[in-house]
Amino acid sequence: MSASLPKTYRRVVLARRPPGEPGPDDFRVETVPMPEPGLNQVLVRGIYLSLDPYMRGRMRDSASYAKPVGIDEVMEGGVVGEVVRSNNPGFAVGDIVEERLGWQEYGLSNGHTLRKIDPALAPISTANGILGMPGMTAWFGLYEIGQPKPGETVVVSAASGAVGQTVGQLAKLSGCRVVGIAGGARKCAFVREELGFDACVDYKSEKDLGAALAEACPNGIDVYFDNVGGPVTDAVIPLLNFWARIPLCGQVSGYNADGVETGPRLTMQMVGKRVTQRGFIVSDFAPRFEPARRIMGELVRSGRLRFREDVVDGIENAPGAFIGLLRGENFGKLLVRLGPESA
Repeated sequence: MSASLPKTYRRVVLARRPPGEPGPDDFRVETVPMPEPGLNQVLVRGIYLSLDPYMRGRMRDSASYAKPVGIDEVMEGGVVGEVVRSNNPGFAVGDIVEERLGWQEYGLSNGHTLRKIDPALAPISTANGILGMPGMTAWFGLYEIGQPKPGETVVVSAASGAVGQTVGQLAKLSGCRVVGIAGGARKCAFVREELGFDACVDYKSEKDLGAALAEACPNGIDVYFDNVGGPVTDAVIPLLNFWARIPLCGQVSGYNADGVETGPRLTMQMVGKRVTQRGFIVSDFAPRFEPARRIMGELVRSGRLRFREDVVDGIENAPGAFIGLLRGENFGKLLVRLGPESA
């Protein structure tokens, strides 16, 4: 073990499975010995940890598209970090990489899914955001499923979040009218003034969300990028146009529900209008990530794609930040800074 590395590091494990909204006692911060990389392994020092809504599903012991996190296992999550020890010829000490190493300050990788990051392309934190999983979710959900056409109206829920902010900007670049839905005047102002959406509806302040959306979408809705479900989606459905498309990305409004919500409720309205609704997981499109990432990297560099990050310091604050994420308290892509960019 290199003398420059500490002998221990911290990680966050799942202490118990919450029946509803997670609380601090559902997580445990542990201090454990620093591992030594084995054959073809690399040791990565975490710099940024990504916190995302999908992690709530991993806390449930139920069948899904991915294996749940086990009790006493490290919480799952993407990490951007620096290689500090390497026994893998494909990676050198000092390489900046991205991998699903979980909620921990250091992690081992066999290199099979470890991705090198070019720090000259954009800030390395974007590998967890607009040029990472959320960005790919926005790109493929919008273009593969939403299929926006110039002049159409695109509505995006959770519009100031990591996925929503990117979806709206891409739709604007495609020549669409874009309306966001976000919680709070500050978030709505950001969506309109900094991201360039045509309008943003504040679901927290509107007494009649459907009426506010109808005013913002005088020609109806052609594409609804659904990140939240629940009452917000209920307000959107009556405004859908014939042949509308719904990329079904997430249902964050119900992630903490203790049991299954009543529904579906308004889907009969989608029958006569021939609406297409398709759920998707971003990994469905993994073989095509790199071409999309190159295009988006150019858009970020040119300033045509903007992004906002919400950074919390310290692995010990990851549980609280994640609980806040599920309540909508974050403003932009939520990251935990695990350590400095330069050690």
